[in-house]
Amino acid sequence: MSRSRFGVLTAAVASSLCVGLFGGLANAETLSEALAKAYLSNPTLLAARARLRAIDEGVPEAVSGWRPTVSLNYDVGKSYSDTSGGSSSGSGAQNRSPRTGSLSLDQNVYRGGRTQSAIRRAEQDVLAERARLATTEQQIMLDGGTAFVDVLRDEAVLKLNQNNERVLRRQLEATRDRFQVGEVTRTDVAQAESRLARATAERIQSEGTLAQSRAAYQDVMGDFPGTLEPTKPLGDVPTSQKDAVNQARARSPEVITARFTERAAAADIDVVRGELYPTLNLEGDLARNNDTSSTDSRRDAASITARFSLPLYQAGGVSARIRAAKQTHSQRRKELDAAIRTVIASATSAWENYQTAVAQIKAFSAEVRSATIALEGVRQEAQVGSRTVLDVLDAEQELLDARVSLVRAQRDEAVSTFSVRQQIGTLVAARLGLSVPTYDFEAYYKKVRNKWFGWGIGGK
Repeated sequence: MSRSRFGVLTAAVASSLCVGLFGGLANAETLSEALAKAYLSNPTLLAARARLRAIDEGVPEAVSGWRPTVSLNYDVGKSYSDTSGGSSSGSGAQNRSPRTGSLSLDQNVYRGGRTQSAIRRAEQDVLAERARLATTEQQIMLDGGTAFVDVLRDEAVLKLNQNNERVLRRQLEATRDRFQVGEVTRTDVAQAESRLARATAERIQSEGTLAQSRAAYQDVMGDFPGTLEPTKPLGDVPTSQKDAVNQARARSPEVITARFTERAAAADIDVVRGELYPTLNLEGDLARNNDTSSTDSRRDAASITARFSLPLYQAGGVSARIRAAKQTHSQRRKELDAAIRTVIASATSAWENYQTAVAQIKAFSAEVRSATIALEGVRQEAQVGSRTVLDVLDAEQELLDARVSLVRAQRDEAVSTFSVRQQIGTLVAARLGLSVPTYDFEAYYKKVRNKWFGWGIGGK
């Protein structure tokens, strides 16, 4: 039997069961359509995008260190005094209504390099979060693809078990008829009854498994599956384990996240160290004072000041934070090493699972072929009395087991291709060719990076 991955089971297999794991169906939902739904509506993925936009805001917050702060102050008061005695000119009641307005501007000139370092740290945080978003997107695509083929697998297994139950019920009826005429014994009838009961239990179990897979599909996609279109394994899979590992080391979002997180930690050391360096600020003030009393008066004032500050000793607090930042940087370096090791192991495992599934499909296809021929032979031999009812039942069970194993191996091949693509960083909408507009993570970043004011988030 020639193997067609995720195609209809061959005619030999379908002689008693015209059903396959991935037989074509009209007006059915495709894998791409299902994944597109998840890409547009999955709440976990939408939450990850919102988190990235929040991390984007760290850059304009850091850039604000270059910008001035401006404040407007206005004071209004009322006072009353009554002086008696002494000279006549200094006595009597007096009402005063002082009013003071001021405009202050504070412009940073130098902060020990903290602003540049803070910007660099924030930019690395953004890049790390973008990679983390890719990790989330890939996980949603993996979960969605797995749920899709799980439903196909469990529908096929259920149909196999339903058909087996029907066959065994007819077998039991025929065995009882033969028992009535003395061709078989009561033991043969009991064996047929036992196999039918087992088939019923397996059919019930497969119904429950299918219900669970449908629920998992709904969890990722947002609705329960209707009719699903059979699919083929994903292409663009590395040609060797070595190639898979090399691509994973270079493109895995987990490694990229760890790399940018390490760089952000390095920049954080400079941010803290900058607190030991001098600062230079320019301060400007405009003020007007009005004093309404028996004689109105007004005083205007303007000033500009350059303020230089050099920290000499800060009780050891900054030094402790510098040491802590260095230790954090060391931690991030080790986490990067760990991420690379994990990705190598995961890519190797995914590749081996893929190769195993491919080999199993070939082996199970041969088993189905042989079991089909064997069952036909056992049935013919049973008709002439050289085989027992139990022999026929065993042959039917072996064929069923082979068919179920083939269906499951086809599912495993599909999932293993998803996993390999995930490890090398290509299980994303842009590389899967989904018919959806891909999320532009640059749009919000460019919108807010140099924004001076405004707290509306606008479009997402």
